[in-house]
Amino acid sequence: MSVLVVGISHNSAPVSLLEQVALDDDGVHKLMADAAACEHVTEATVIATCNRLEIYTEVERFHGSIEQLSRLLVDRAGGTTEAMLPHLYVHYDDGAISHLFQVAAGLDSMAVGEGQILGQTREALRRGQELGTVGPALNSLFQQALRVGKRTRAETEIDQVAPTLVSAALDETAKTVGPLEGKYVVVVGAGAMAGLATATAQRLGAGHLAIVNRSVDRAVRLAVQYAGQAVRLADLGDELGRADVVISCTGSSGTVVDRAQLEAARAGSDRPLALIDLALPHDIALDVVDLPGVSRVGLAELAEVLHGGPTGREVQEVRRILGEEVTAFLAARRQASVTPTVVALRSMATSVVDAEMTRLDARLPDLDEATRAEIRHTVRRVADKLLHEPTVRVKELANEQGAVSYAAALAELFALDPEAVDAVTRPVVVEEGTS
Repeated sequence: MSVLVVGISHNSAPVSLLEQVALDDDGVHKLMADAAACEHVTEATVIATCNRLEIYTEVERFHGSIEQLSRLLVDRAGGTTEAMLPHLYVHYDDGAISHLFQVAAGLDSMAVGEGQILGQTREALRRGQELGTVGPALNSLFQQALRVGKRTRAETEIDQVAPTLVSAALDETAKTVGPLEGKYVVVVGAGAMAGLATATAQRLGAGHLAIVNRSVDRAVRLAVQYAGQAVRLADLGDELGRADVVISCTGSSGTVVDRAQLEAARAGSDRPLALIDLALPHDIALDVVDLPGVSRVGLAELAEVLHGGPTGREVQEVRRILGEEVTAFLAARRQASVTPTVVALRSMATSVVDAEMTRLDARLPDLDEATRAEIRHTVRRVADKLLHEPTVRVKELANEQGAVSYAAALAELFALDPEAVDAVTRPVVVEEGTS
């Protein structure tokens, strides 16, 4: 069994193509279920963010699985295979593990080092567990990825080196409307990204915060937390007329702010208005920039701003930590792969000793209990000594090329029952706390 990742991200595709594969919660659940239902897939989950869509699977076969998983992404894009395939990437086994650790650490993010991806990785694990598509292999892998992500942030200052998408966008808008301090800021949406946007705007000294959302209850929760005002989506036009900065991140399937709506709200004003669109697909129509005084920053613009982010000491230190963690995880996984064979071998030896002692009891029924116990102890000790070196060596060899063949050779040499080997399974790792 091996780990296979098929995905598309800001590193491999333009934002316009990422918009075509953007999924809501129901879409993510369906993609996970479809991936898990593929012929050679035994486990599956999905990491879906505003700039990536990745399917993580445990597979029995490599080539057949790639074709099926790639087809799932192509179908969701609604385009041709020829247009989509060049933008997909594949990571397999050791490479897949290394990739997930980089994702969790924030090194593969548009804003290198951003912390939100850690929560999105945790969400992928949670969804897979709830849907029943994540089993022991992906559970163990994602748990370790979360620990690695936390370690890189605890031992380095990577999350302080690079900006979040929100802060990077606000830095861009400052060029047209100035610093955020004292400004009228409107946040459209009430999800995780909207919460981050509201918190950032408050921290930067926004004069007024209006949280607009279809569900007023969710807007109220954010408004109470950050001393803002909850507004119904039906009243968005009024807020657009008052706003200096609008940050939209609803995850809606259609446009939330269009040119006609904005033009009516501003009533011919050319007062500077900065629009930030962090949604995928985009919330704010592209042609709003044709209106006087209006500027727009979207994910495509942010990708250019953040391209080639920091390459300093903190990033290098994170890479060093990731190297250690990948090496350690692969070593542990290779050793774990031979554990069932070792356990089955020792179980077989115990059965042989028990059978021989039963024969001895039948041939020497008058043997006293003390002598019988001593004989049993001696025979078991001989069996343990004979098995000690092979079991130690096979674990050592597990870290070398061909580790699986050593376990198979051991099973073949000792004629181990394949069902006995398969019966030994890895324990399910209890999910790490979300703190």
